[in-house]
Amino acid sequence: MNSPNDVLTELRRLRSTDAPTHGGRILSYVYDSGLADLDRLAADAAALVQPVNGLDPTVFGSVAVLERDLISFARKAFGSADAVGSVTSGGTESCVLAVLSAREHTRTPAGSGNIVVPSTAHAAFDKAAKLLGVTVHRVPVDPITTRADIDAMARAVDDDTILLVGSAPNYPTGALDPIADLGALALRRGVGLHVDACLGGFALAWWPQPLPAWNLTVPGVTSLSADFHKYGYAPKGASVLLYAERDRHRAAYFSTTDWPGYPIVNPTLLGSKSAAGPATAWAIARHLGDDGFARLVADIATSVRTLVAAVEGLDGLRVVGEPTGPVFAVTADQGATTPIHPHRWADEVAARGFTLQAQPEYVQKDGSVLPASTHLTITPATSAVIEELSAALREGADAARGTDRSPAPGPLQELADAFDAGAITVDDALSLDSVSTEAVLTGAGIDPHTDPADTSDALDMSAVISAIESLPRPVTAKMLTEFLAAYTNPTH
Repeated sequence: MNSPNDVLTELRRLRSTDAPTHGGRILSYVYDSGLADLDRLAADAAALVQPVNGLDPTVFGSVAVLERDLISFARKAFGSADAVGSVTSGGTESCVLAVLSAREHTRTPAGSGNIVVPSTAHAAFDKAAKLLGVTVHRVPVDPITTRADIDAMARAVDDDTILLVGSAPNYPTGALDPIADLGALALRRGVGLHVDACLGGFALAWWPQPLPAWNLTVPGVTSLSADFHKYGYAPKGASVLLYAERDRHRAAYFSTTDWPGYPIVNPTLLGSKSAAGPATAWAIARHLGDDGFARLVADIATSVRTLVAAVEGLDGLRVVGEPTGPVFAVTADQGATTPIHPHRWADEVAARGFTLQAQPEYVQKDGSVLPASTHLTITPATSAVIEELSAALREGADAARGTDRSPAPGPLQELADAFDAGAITVDDALSLDSVSTEAVLTGAGIDPHTDPADTSDALDMSAVISAIESLPRPVTAKMLTEFLAAYTNPTH
């Protein structure tokens, strides 16, 4: 038996190898408030409910109170005094439940029905469709603004459509879809409209500049999701899913008394579940209140303006579209004398202490292209490092200008050439078993059995993104599945 001290010492060693979750140096995945007292409050709240099972709020009444208060808080933030909803484990679960509700509310059998989403909508909707037997129609967005194209969305709606989706804002570029226009379309066609505000909803609710209508005040919006563990500053995972109508909310429930055990009534995908997410979100929302959220969001908005201006001053790079809210993306300025590849720029910025997120080029169904870009998530913690970050963006651009990005690993580029030549098909690649797929990866120098705690073995994500752009997307999805599955399992 290991002593508690030894166990915690080893855990601290492992954590020391992770990307920094605080201090504003990683601009994706984490949402640092910059306030140490919020972390302590969240830890204390989680400890208080550690043994609680959120499965049954009639036994653990605290869970019902926490969820009631969080739903009331979200109602106010998103403009509805009448909304009803559920607290979930995160944005993906909220999106899956929104699609489930639409399917059940319309009494659409599994294996039929479709949802119409902009091409920039989160991939959680593809996961929802796969789980629920629904088809996804990804509709090209305006390639300049990256906002949903209402006419294109309207053409995609048919008699089998059960739900429209808009983002507020979207993850890839930070664009705010025209929710009012989507709401009008939903009303005309008699379908629901879900607003995915999982990423930035709790920032937009207090955004200091006027915004186009985007929340539950918009006619036609039937549901909205937002994550407390993003700009609600709670630890993972806590999200809220609100519905404008009670029947749509109830449609997402699973309940049964048709078995020998206790009555089961689940508003979420999970049965037994931790109460830590709701408790930490509740504690932070209570502590901050409207004024606290407004102050933090004001800091974010100031940082966004500063950084967007900094990028616009860099020859060879440009901000994608007109982002609204706390995130934006940067791509090469093809009108510049020497365009800078955004992934090469991200590599150079990383060398200066800040991790940005590379995003691949995306060819939409109409042939228009959303260019390769680099994503930045701005948090309240960014303000404390804004000068250093601005300098890193500038110096990174100077270093990246005139240089090439990391190419795809040689064997994977050869594989891409084989696809182009017709020597191998997507079906050939997808039919490979796990062992063969892993052999392709290791042959390309991508070994999933490296030590996760050894940062010297970290993946070259620029090279991975280059491979994603070169190979058919279903093939890269299979390869990444194999990599992560092997990476998180022990070797034989």
